Amino acid sequence: MREILGKRRRLLSKRNGGQPEMLGAALTFATAWQWPVLPGVAADPQGRARCACPDPECTVPGAHPFDPGLLAATTDERMVRWWWTNRPTAPIILATGDKAPCAVSLPALAASRALLALDHMGMRLGPVIASPTRWALLVKPYSLEQLGELLYAQDHVPGSLRFHGEGGYVALPPSETGQGQLRWERAPLPGSAVPWVPDVEAVVDAVVEALTRTGVSAPEL
Repeated sequence: MREILGKRRRLLSKRNGGQPEMLGAALTFATAWQWPVLPGVAADPQGRARCACPDPECTVPGAHPFDPGLLAATTDERMVRWWWTNRPTAPIILATGDKAPCAVSLPALAASRALLALDHMGMRLGPVIASPTRWALLVKPYSLEQLGELLYAQDHVPGSLRFHGEGGYVALPPSETGQGQLRWERAPLPGSAVPWVPDVEAVVDAVVEALTRTGVSAPEL
């Protein structure tokens, strides 16, 4: 029985033609979808709530770039293969902005209620990344000027909303971070086609309205 279970675990840990799961996922993002990625710093093995980076007060343990830095993000297949062959469990970090998706994130509880409200409103969403503490809604690339005009037009923007635009990043599933395992709350459709993502204006307008209508008081996390 142990041997059978061991084989099953090995099979489950490999996908995409027998490649290790993280490498296969990174290759899909980089080569099929043309999303620039790079490996993130791992969580501290001595305590997963801590980060292996030099910052003792890191707020995103295991979910950010460090070595290499964010500017190294690439869609080059050879580089991606080299990184995850040498660091097979490294989190996958997406460099947001430019031609890659950006993201809007908020605390998990508020996000789950907001998504229910958005479904009732008939709002079409793209992929949604979920961690135990925060969810991130992927959106089309936007500029800082565009974001500033959008926020200025709002009567009120919850302080718990975070914006991951050009020069920013988000960790992608199935990465394991200090906050826990990342998963797709709304997964991209199967296949090699680049996932559709909505405009940031539509998402922010709908999320703010949904949080207001549901009376969610999202904490500053």
